[in-house]
Amino acid sequence: MRILLVGAGGVGTAITGIAARREFFDHMVVADYDLSRARAAVAPLGPRFTAVRADAADREAITGLLRDHRCDVLLNATDPRFVMPLFEAALASGAHYLDMAMSLSRPHPERPYEEVGVKLGDEQFARDDDWRRAGRLALVGMGVEPGMSDVFARYAADELFDEIEEIGVRDGANLTVEGYEFAPSFSIWTTIEECLNPPVVYERDRGWFTTEPFSEPEVFDFPEGIGPIECVNVEHEEVVLVPRWVDAGRVTFKYGLGEEFVARLKTLRELGLSDTRPVTVPTSLGPAEVSPRDVVAAVLPDPAGLGDRMRGKTCAGTWVKGVKDGRPREVYLYHVVDNEWSMREYGSQAVVWQTAINPVAALELVASGVWKGEGVLGPEAFPPRPFLDLLETYGSPWGLREQ
Repeated sequence: MRILLVGAGGVGTAITGIAARREFFDHMVVADYDLSRARAAVAPLGPRFTAVRADAADREAITGLLRDHRCDVLLNATDPRFVMPLFEAALASGAHYLDMAMSLSRPHPERPYEEVGVKLGDEQFARDDDWRRAGRLALVGMGVEPGMSDVFARYAADELFDEIEEIGVRDGANLTVEGYEFAPSFSIWTTIEECLNPPVVYERDRGWFTTEPFSEPEVFDFPEGIGPIECVNVEHEEVVLVPRWVDAGRVTFKYGLGEEFVARLKTLRELGLSDTRPVTVPTSLGPAEVSPRDVVAAVLPDPAGLGDRMRGKTCAGTWVKGVKDGRPREVYLYHVVDNEWSMREYGSQAVVWQTAINPVAALELVASGVWKGEGVLGPEAFPPRPFLDLLETYGSPWGLREQ
């Protein structure tokens, strides 16, 4: 397998470090708009890695890279703005495709907090027939959330329950960052997008609908010493992916943001700093068109560089409620990463490392033929046990807690 990895930020760099320890691929080309970042990501890793410069928004250029380097698959480690050009480039070149976040949503123009408009991933699923005709696989939403959380949902349906009443992805952490009053541990561009958009909820009898941002707060007790954290509804891909392959009465995603973080996000929205539409600003070189959200991202510290200042653990998991053998059952399937461990073992902070391990493991299953398919498919479309077993061999165990 020859891989084109687009994006050498925190997650992309963590992917290279994890993949370097595995033998399932022949070569990985790492592309980034900033060539120095791509070179830094591959510098210590040896001849199986090559760095190139590429613009993720340039579909034709990415198509050419895939063909020139004879790549079998494109692994997208950019933010969601670039999903569609990369997705289309892979299809045009005859390569497989894998991402960790799906095509962007657009709120309903009249009732944004009641009805869905364009859902996450709708643009990709609209191309399913084209991918099937090409005989190629587009594995979408294969990070940690979405990704591992979706695998947990499928595993619960296959092995733990006879009937499922509700699946709720719950994400929480006790991470702190020394020396900063506000330093998100993941891309602020993506965080703003998912937290300020109308959250999507699925119910079997109602289908998909939306609510107000940060709605339905609940306190969830996270394992391994993280403890209770208030979680709120956030727009996320699992809610649109899980019901396509898993029969559940209700599906939600709730994020443990904390009151202070929510307040800062609301302030950004009130000031117009969450907007992606460019505004004209004066500069020493004359007027320039700048996206307010890009300015926010530029003034905050790079999450990839915070590992040495971070302390604590992050937890991603899937809570499932239903019936097994005629009896009520609730479980929480989860994956915890301690930042001290991920920094010591890989030099990557916990949140980006936890995201990065999943696409690497998925590609290994695709390369071996254990996971195979055609069209646009989510993680739920594949047998879960091989993936969960492979995580153990990567030294990254998962857990199950009876509720």
